[in-house]
Amino acid sequence: MNRRLFIALALVLPFLTGQIIASPAEAQQRLRRAVDEVLAISNRASSTKGLAESVRPTLQKHISFETMTRRAVGVGWRQFSADQQKKAIQLFTTLVIRTYSGKFTPGEKAAINFKSATTPASGRVDVPTDLVYKGSRYNVIYRMEQVPGDWRIVDVVIEGVSMVANYRTQLDATFKKGGAAAVVSSLEQSVSRP
Repeated sequence: MNRRLFIALALVLPFLTGQIIASPAEAQQRLRRAVDEVLAISNRASSTKGLAESVRPTLQKHISFETMTRRAVGVGWRQFSADQQKKAIQLFTTLVIRTYSGKFTPGEKAAINFKSATTPASGRVDVPTDLVYKGSRYNVIYRMEQVPGDWRIVDVVIEGVSMVANYRTQLDATFKKGGAAAVVSSLEQSVSRP
């Protein structure tokens, strides 16, 4: 009886929770669409000025900035008030988008080779790519997680360096010195710099 109940729950639970386990191929297709959209916007840009605002809606559609911010802050995230969390997500989103879009040069086209996706855990997919940009080759892994009905990017690993882990090193030290207020202040300072 217990075995039958377990099998029945395993078959029905994804439908009850609204989450149907998708394949790594679906995550990879989602990533391809995201990259194509961003590259199309970048390729139309005549200058880097304004590119951050042009790509913002597309990046917010494909990236879980809430997950990235929470992980970049680390264990201290639970000590943030709801308002501090909201402000930190907003600032971190702006910082990442500005940094990301600042890497593009109008007229320079990127070539991306998508490799086979891997599944390190249920609901998670890593999509390795080779990126050739401005004559240089980079190994980039997009870490994606499943959300109800879709996939979102939650980290980008460039040449073995995780963007989330890199920010966590900075933000964790700031949190230890001054708590949530210091992290928000640090993000505000970073965003205010040209």
